[in-house]
Amino acid sequence: MINKRRAAELRPFSGLTPAVVLDAAAAFGLEPDGRLFALNSYENRVYQLGAGERQLVLKFYRPARWSDAQILEEHQFTAELAAAELLVAAPLVIAGQSLLRYRDFRFTVFPWMRGRAPELDAPEALQLLGRSIGRLHQLGAARPFSARPRIGLQRLGWEARAQVLASELLPEALRERYSSVSGALLERVTAAFTAAAPVHDIRIHGDCHLGNLLWEERGPQFVDLDDCAMGPRVQDLWMMLSGSADEQQRQWQELLEGYQQFADFDFREVLLIEPLRALRMLHHAGWVVSRWEDPAFPRAFPWAAEPRYWEGYLNDLLEQHAAIDEPPLLQG
Repeated sequence: MINKRRAAELRPFSGLTPAVVLDAAAAFGLEPDGRLFALNSYENRVYQLGAGERQLVLKFYRPARWSDAQILEEHQFTAELAAAELLVAAPLVIAGQSLLRYRDFRFTVFPWMRGRAPELDAPEALQLLGRSIGRLHQLGAARPFSARPRIGLQRLGWEARAQVLASELLPEALRERYSSVSGALLERVTAAFTAAAPVHDIRIHGDCHLGNLLWEERGPQFVDLDDCAMGPRVQDLWMMLSGSADEQQRQWQELLEGYQQFADFDFREVLLIEPLRALRMLHHAGWVVSRWEDPAFPRAFPWAAEPRYWEGYLNDLLEQHAAIDEPPLLQG
Protein backbone atom coordinates (compact mmCIF):
# COMPACT_ATOMS: atom_id res chain seq x y z
CA MET A 1 0.00 0.00 0.00
CA ILE A 2 1.26 3.47 -0.89
CA ASN A 3 1.79 5.54 2.26
CA LYS A 4 0.41 9.05 2.56
CA ARG A 5 3.76 10.74 1.91
CA ARG A 6 4.36 8.74 -1.27
CA ALA A 7 0.80 9.40 -2.43
CA ALA A 8 1.38 13.13 -1.94
CA GLU A 9 4.55 12.93 -4.06
CA LEU A 10 2.72 11.11 -6.86
CA ARG A 11 -0.29 13.46 -6.84
CA PRO A 12 1.20 16.68 -5.45
CA PHE A 13 -1.72 18.93 -6.35
CA SER A 14 -4.61 16.67 -5.36
CA GLY A 15 -5.51 19.02 -2.50
CA LEU A 16 -5.28 22.19 -4.57
CA THR A 17 -8.97 22.76 -5.28
CA PRO A 18 -10.37 26.03 -6.64
CA ALA A 19 -11.64 26.79 -3.14
CA VAL A 20 -8.11 26.39 -1.73
CA VAL A 21 -6.70 28.69 -4.42
CA LEU A 22 -9.28 31.37 -3.58
CA ASP A 23 -8.68 30.93 0.14
CA ALA A 24 -4.91 31.31 -0.40
CA ALA A 25 -5.49 34.55 -2.30
CA ALA A 26 -7.83 35.86 0.38
CA ALA A 27 -5.38 34.96 3.15
CA PHE A 28 -2.91 37.46 1.67
CA GLY A 29 -5.41 40.23 1.11
CA LEU A 30 -5.77 39.86 -2.66
CA GLU A 31 -9.57 40.19 -2.47
CA PRO A 32 -10.52 37.53 -5.08
CA ASP A 33 -13.87 38.15 -6.72
CA GLY A 34 -14.53 34.52 -7.68
CA ARG A 35 -13.16 34.67 -11.23
CA LEU A 36 -10.60 31.87 -11.50
CA PHE A 37 -9.20 30.22 -14.62
CA ALA A 38 -6.66 27.41 -14.76
CA LEU A 39 -3.86 28.24 -17.22
CA ASN A 40 -1.86 25.78 -19.27
CA SER A 41 0.89 24.38 -17.04
CA TYR A 42 2.06 20.86 -16.21
CA GLU A 43 5.03 21.20 -13.87
CA ASN A 44 3.34 23.73 -11.59
CA ARG A 45 -0.28 24.84 -11.30
CA VAL A 46 -1.04 28.34 -12.57
CA TYR A 47 -4.28 30.31 -12.29
CA GLN A 48 -5.58 33.62 -13.56
CA LEU A 49 -7.40 35.33 -10.71
CA GLY A 50 -9.87 38.18 -10.82
CA ALA A 51 -9.38 40.62 -7.96
CA GLY A 52 -11.75 43.51 -8.56
CA GLU A 53 -10.25 45.75 -11.22
CA ARG A 54 -7.02 43.72 -11.22
CA GLN A 55 -6.11 40.50 -12.97
CA LEU A 56 -3.42 38.45 -11.24
CA VAL A 57 -1.61 35.18 -11.89
CA LEU A 58 -0.99 32.73 -9.04
CA LYS A 59 1.70 30.08 -9.55
CA PHE A 60 1.69 27.16 -7.12
CA TYR A 61 5.07 25.43 -7.15
CA ARG A 62 5.37 21.66 -7.45
CA PRO A 63 6.46 20.40 -4.02
CA ALA A 64 10.08 19.25 -3.67
CA ARG A 65 11.12 20.37 -7.15
CA TRP A 66 12.93 23.57 -6.14
CA SER A 67 14.18 24.60 -2.72
CA ASP A 68 13.11 27.93 -1.22
CA ALA A 69 16.59 29.27 -1.97
CA GLN A 70 16.30 28.29 -5.64
CA ILE A 71 12.88 29.88 -6.01
CA LEU A 72 14.03 33.08 -4.33
CA GLU A 73 17.02 33.29 -6.67
CA GLU A 74 14.59 33.06 -9.58
CA HIS A 75 12.59 35.92 -8.03
CA GLN A 76 15.71 38.02 -7.42
CA PHE A 77 16.91 37.57 -11.00
CA THR A 78 13.48 38.45 -12.37
CA ALA A 79 13.36 41.54 -10.16
CA GLU A 80 16.78 42.62 -11.48
CA LEU A 81 15.52 42.32 -15.04
CA ALA A 82 12.37 44.29 -14.26
CA ALA A 83 14.40 47.01 -12.52
CA ALA A 84 16.45 47.35 -15.72
CA GLU A 85 13.15 47.92 -17.59
CA LEU A 86 13.14 44.59 -19.38
CA LEU A 87 9.63 43.37 -20.07
CA VAL A 88 9.31 40.44 -17.68
CA ALA A 89 6.67 39.01 -15.34
CA ALA A 90 8.17 39.82 -11.95
CA PRO A 91 6.70 38.45 -8.70
CA LEU A 92 4.73 40.83 -6.53
CA VAL A 93 6.01 41.41 -3.01
CA ILE A 94 3.19 40.86 -0.53
CA ALA A 95 3.65 41.33 3.21
CA GLY A 96 7.37 41.74 2.56
CA GLN A 97 7.84 38.48 0.66
CA SER A 98 7.51 37.09 -2.86
CA LEU A 99 7.33 33.39 -1.92
CA LEU A 100 4.10 32.79 -0.05
CA ARG A 101 2.77 29.77 1.85
CA TYR A 102 -0.74 28.52 2.36
CA ARG A 103 -1.34 25.11 3.94
CA ASP A 104 1.11 22.71 2.25
CA PHE A 105 1.63 24.88 -0.84
CA ARG A 106 4.16 27.51 -1.84
CA PHE A 107 2.98 30.07 -4.36
CA THR A 108 3.84 33.38 -5.98
CA VAL A 109 1.65 36.16 -7.33
CA PHE A 110 2.38 37.87 -10.65
CA PRO A 111 0.66 40.71 -12.48
CA TRP A 112 -1.42 39.59 -15.44
CA MET A 113 0.49 40.53 -18.61
CA ARG A 114 -1.37 41.08 -21.84
CA GLY A 115 0.18 40.18 -25.16
CA ARG A 116 -0.06 38.05 -28.25
CA ALA A 117 1.89 35.14 -29.64
CA PRO A 118 5.23 36.21 -31.17
CA GLU A 119 5.34 36.71 -34.93
CA LEU A 120 9.04 36.50 -35.68
CA ASP A 121 8.52 36.94 -39.43
CA ALA A 122 7.43 40.54 -38.81
CA PRO A 123 10.00 43.20 -39.85
CA GLU A 124 12.74 43.67 -37.23
CA ALA A 125 11.05 41.28 -34.78
CA LEU A 126 14.11 39.04 -34.54
CA GLN A 127 16.47 41.97 -34.04
CA LEU A 128 14.23 43.26 -31.25
CA LEU A 129 14.11 39.81 -29.66
CA GLY A 130 17.90 39.57 -29.96
CA ARG A 131 18.30 42.91 -28.18
CA SER A 132 16.03 41.75 -25.37
CA ILE A 133 17.91 38.49 -24.88
CA GLY A 134 21.20 40.38 -25.11
CA ARG A 135 20.09 42.72 -22.32
CA LEU A 136 18.94 39.73 -20.25
CA HIS A 137 22.37 38.14 -20.68
CA GLN A 138 24.19 41.39 -19.96
CA LEU A 139 22.52 41.38 -16.54
CA GLY A 140 22.86 37.63 -16.19
CA ALA A 141 26.63 37.87 -16.55
CA ALA A 142 26.93 40.34 -13.66
CA ARG A 143 26.98 37.62 -10.98
CA PRO A 144 26.37 33.87 -10.77
CA PHE A 145 23.55 31.91 -9.23
CA SER A 146 24.52 30.08 -6.07
CA ALA A 147 21.48 27.81 -5.63
CA ARG A 148 19.95 27.42 -9.10
CA PRO A 149 20.97 24.39 -11.22
CA ARG A 150 23.36 24.29 -14.16
CA ILE A 151 22.60 23.34 -17.75
CA GLY A 152 24.66 20.19 -18.12
CA LEU A 153 24.99 16.53 -18.96
CA GLN A 154 24.34 15.03 -15.53
CA ARG A 155 20.93 16.54 -14.79
CA LEU A 156 19.55 16.83 -18.31
CA GLY A 157 21.22 13.75 -19.75
CA TRP A 158 22.33 10.91 -17.49
CA GLU A 159 19.68 11.46 -14.82
CA ALA A 160 16.94 11.70 -17.45
CA ARG A 161 18.22 8.50 -19.07
CA ALA A 162 18.09 6.72 -15.71
CA GLN A 163 14.49 7.86 -15.22
CA VAL A 164 13.46 6.37 -18.56
CA LEU A 165 15.28 3.10 -17.91
CA ALA A 166 13.50 2.80 -14.55
CA SER A 167 10.07 3.49 -16.06
CA GLU A 168 7.50 0.87 -16.99
CA LEU A 169 6.45 3.11 -19.89
CA LEU A 170 9.56 2.07 -21.83
CA PRO A 171 8.64 -1.23 -23.55
CA GLU A 172 10.77 -4.11 -22.33
CA ALA A 173 11.59 -5.08 -25.91
CA LEU A 174 13.17 -1.65 -26.48
CA ARG A 175 14.96 -1.30 -23.14
CA GLU A 176 18.36 -2.61 -24.27
CA ARG A 177 18.24 -0.59 -27.47
CA TYR A 178 17.33 2.59 -25.61
CA SER A 179 20.18 2.01 -23.17
CA SER A 180 22.66 1.62 -26.02
CA VAL A 181 21.40 4.49 -28.19
CA SER A 182 21.00 7.01 -25.35
CA GLY A 183 24.37 6.07 -23.84
CA ALA A 184 26.14 6.53 -27.18
CA LEU A 185 24.38 9.87 -27.70
CA LEU A 186 25.48 11.14 -24.30
CA GLU A 187 29.06 10.11 -24.96
CA ARG A 188 28.91 12.11 -28.20
CA VAL A 189 27.41 15.11 -26.37
CA THR A 190 30.20 14.89 -23.80
CA ALA A 191 32.80 14.98 -26.58
CA ALA A 192 31.08 17.99 -28.18
CA PHE A 193 31.12 19.96 -24.91
CA THR A 194 34.81 19.10 -24.50
CA ALA A 195 35.55 20.33 -28.03
CA ALA A 196 33.78 23.64 -27.40
CA ALA A 197 35.47 24.27 -24.03
CA PRO A 198 35.97 26.52 -22.27
CA VAL A 199 32.42 27.89 -22.24
CA HIS A 200 31.58 30.63 -19.77
CA ASP A 201 28.25 29.91 -18.08
CA ILE A 202 26.09 32.85 -16.97
CA ARG A 203 22.60 33.27 -15.52
CA ILE A 204 20.18 32.55 -18.38
CA HIS A 205 16.43 32.12 -18.90
CA GLY A 206 17.02 28.41 -19.46
CA ASP A 207 13.75 27.63 -21.29
CA CYS A 208 13.59 30.45 -23.80
CA HIS A 209 11.14 29.36 -26.48
CA LEU A 210 8.14 30.98 -28.14
CA GLY A 211 5.72 29.50 -25.60
CA ASN A 212 7.43 31.54 -22.87
CA LEU A 213 7.13 34.82 -24.74
CA LEU A 214 4.30 37.28 -25.18
CA TRP A 215 4.52 40.15 -27.66
CA GLU A 216 3.21 43.63 -27.08
CA GLU A 217 3.78 46.94 -28.84
CA ARG A 218 7.11 47.53 -27.04
CA GLY A 219 8.43 44.08 -27.90
CA PRO A 220 8.83 40.64 -26.31
CA GLN A 221 7.81 39.91 -22.72
CA PHE A 222 9.45 37.03 -20.83
CA VAL A 223 6.72 35.36 -18.80
CA ASP A 224 8.30 32.34 -17.13
CA LEU A 225 11.77 31.97 -15.59
CA ASP A 226 10.92 28.78 -13.69
CA ASP A 227 13.87 27.00 -15.36
CA CYS A 228 16.44 29.78 -15.08
CA ALA A 229 19.92 28.32 -14.60
CA MET A 230 23.62 28.76 -15.11
CA GLY A 231 24.38 27.88 -18.70
CA PRO A 232 25.79 28.91 -22.08
CA ARG A 233 24.30 31.92 -23.82
CA VAL A 234 23.33 29.92 -26.91
CA GLN A 235 20.79 27.95 -24.86
CA ASP A 236 18.52 31.02 -24.89
CA LEU A 237 18.95 31.55 -28.64
CA TRP A 238 18.78 28.30 -30.57
CA MET A 239 15.12 27.50 -29.88
CA MET A 240 14.09 30.67 -31.72
CA LEU A 241 15.25 29.19 -35.03
CA SER A 242 13.13 27.06 -37.35
CA GLY A 243 12.66 26.06 -40.97
CA SER A 244 15.21 25.21 -43.64
CA ALA A 245 18.96 25.68 -43.27
CA ASP A 246 18.81 28.93 -45.27
CA GLU A 247 15.91 30.23 -43.19
CA GLN A 248 17.68 29.43 -39.93
CA GLN A 249 20.87 31.13 -41.11
CA ARG A 250 18.88 34.28 -41.96
CA GLN A 251 17.06 34.17 -38.63
CA TRP A 252 20.36 33.69 -36.81
CA GLN A 253 21.95 36.71 -38.46
CA GLU A 254 18.98 38.92 -37.57
CA LEU A 255 18.83 37.62 -33.99
CA LEU A 256 22.56 38.08 -33.54
CA GLU A 257 22.47 41.60 -35.02
CA GLY A 258 20.23 42.68 -32.17
CA TYR A 259 21.93 40.54 -29.53
CA GLN A 260 25.42 41.94 -30.09
CA GLN A 261 24.23 45.48 -29.47
CA PHE A 262 24.14 44.58 -25.78
CA ALA A 263 26.16 41.40 -25.22
CA ASP A 264 29.16 39.56 -26.58
CA PHE A 265 28.78 36.11 -28.10
CA ASP A 266 31.45 33.41 -28.15
CA PHE A 267 31.03 31.70 -31.51
CA ARG A 268 32.39 28.41 -30.17
CA GLU A 269 28.96 28.03 -28.60
CA VAL A 270 27.37 27.24 -31.98
CA LEU A 271 29.06 23.85 -31.58
CA LEU A 272 26.71 23.26 -28.63
CA ILE A 273 23.40 23.77 -30.42
CA GLU A 274 22.88 20.16 -31.52
CA PRO A 275 24.27 18.73 -28.23
CA LEU A 276 21.88 21.00 -26.31
CA ARG A 277 19.03 19.83 -28.53
CA ALA A 278 19.99 16.24 -27.70
CA LEU A 279 19.91 17.00 -23.98
CA ARG A 280 16.49 18.60 -24.35
CA MET A 281 15.19 15.49 -26.11
CA LEU A 282 16.54 13.20 -23.40
CA HIS A 283 15.34 15.41 -20.57
CA HIS A 284 11.82 15.76 -21.96
CA ALA A 285 11.30 11.99 -22.05
CA GLY A 286 12.71 11.65 -18.54
CA TRP A 287 10.46 14.45 -17.32
CA VAL A 288 7.31 12.86 -18.74
CA VAL A 289 7.96 9.39 -17.29
CA SER A 290 8.99 10.80 -13.90
CA ARG A 291 5.69 12.72 -13.64
CA TRP A 292 3.43 9.97 -14.98
CA GLU A 293 1.54 9.44 -11.72
CA ASP A 294 0.45 13.08 -11.81
CA PRO A 295 -2.97 12.82 -13.54
CA ALA A 296 -2.17 15.84 -15.71
CA PHE A 297 0.58 13.97 -17.56
CA PRO A 298 -1.30 10.95 -19.01
CA ARG A 299 -3.94 13.42 -20.20
CA ALA A 300 -1.36 15.68 -21.84
CA PHE A 301 1.03 13.02 -23.18
CA PRO A 302 -1.06 9.87 -23.85
CA TRP A 303 1.30 8.76 -26.61
CA ALA A 304 4.05 8.13 -24.02
CA ALA A 305 2.26 4.90 -23.09
CA GLU A 306 2.40 3.59 -26.68
CA PRO A 307 5.28 1.42 -27.98
CA ARG A 308 5.23 3.18 -31.36
CA TYR A 309 6.14 6.45 -29.65
CA TRP A 310 9.28 4.90 -28.18
CA GLU A 311 10.20 3.34 -31.52
CA GLY A 312 9.99 6.76 -33.18
CA TYR A 313 11.81 8.38 -30.27
CA LEU A 314 14.75 5.99 -30.65
CA ASN A 315 14.98 6.86 -34.34
CA ASP A 316 14.96 10.55 -33.41
CA LEU A 317 17.86 9.98 -30.99
CA LEU A 318 19.83 8.21 -33.72
CA GLU A 319 19.21 11.09 -36.10
CA GLN A 320 20.29 13.55 -33.43
CA HIS A 321 23.54 11.64 -32.95
CA ALA A 322 24.22 12.08 -36.66
CA ALA A 323 23.28 15.78 -36.51
CA ILE A 324 25.95 16.44 -33.89
CA ASP A 325 28.56 15.08 -36.29
CA GLU A 326 27.50 17.49 -39.04
CA PRO A 327 29.33 20.84 -39.45
CA PRO A 328 27.59 23.65 -37.52
CA LEU A 329 24.61 25.01 -39.41
CA LEU A 330 25.09 28.55 -38.16
CA GLN A 331 27.96 30.86 -38.89
CA GLY A 332 29.11 34.07 -37.27
